[in-house]
Amino acid sequence: MFRDSNVIFEFRGPFGVPVQIGSSIILLVFLFLSFGTSATQIYYNAIFLALLIGSIFLHEMGHAWGNLVQGIPVRRIMIYGGGGYCERTRSVSRSQEELIVAMGPIVNLAIWAVASMAWPYMPEGTLMWAVNMLGWINLFLAGFNMLPVQPLDGGKLFQLLLMRFMTPRTATRVAGAVGLVIAVLWIPMMIFSYLELGLILFFIPPFGLHLQMFRQGV
Repeated sequence: MFRDSNVIFEFRGPFGVPVQIGSSIILLVFLFLSFGTSATQIYYNAIFLALLIGSIFLHEMGHAWGNLVQGIPVRRIMIYGGGGYCERTRSVSRSQEELIVAMGPIVNLAIWAVASMAWPYMPEGTLMWAVNMLGWINLFLAGFNMLPVQPLDGGKLFQLLLMRFMTPRTATRVAGAVGLVIAVLWIPMMIFSYLELGLILFFIPPFGLHLQMFRQGV
């Protein structure tokens, strides 16, 4: 959702990687801040949003590092209203792809571990809340991204791991079948998440893509 290619800001990130900010990030900021009914709520929503965007950026930097450490140039990182992605300049082998894909969730888990150990020692107040929230955001990002559906990291890793034991066509069909099941169950999961947890899941697994994977093995 919100994916776009309209760049409103660009800078050089770590390792000299170009980082671009998509215009749909403005809509995300508006949505988050509009949920606040007081100055205090808007303040905390702004902190939460900054932590979320920062965590997504570090997640994508994990993918970038996975490329660069294997000698694969990175074209850019794009951060937009629906998340982010890392583009490389050339194709890679399956073993290279495994490391590249895994590094995003690994970075999130590392941040979660550090934040979880650090927050009890923070002074009470906004800083303690922010460090604790940073941990939970990154734990959620790691877990969410490991769902075995495309185009999430978990879906890519699941398919890559299946290819270690099956032909590429069979692995793709199995990954497509699993993705179809999750895609069908996703709508009731979204309703439950909103009604019981108050969470709005903007992501919807692409049913058509998984159906194509299952039928054609591509």
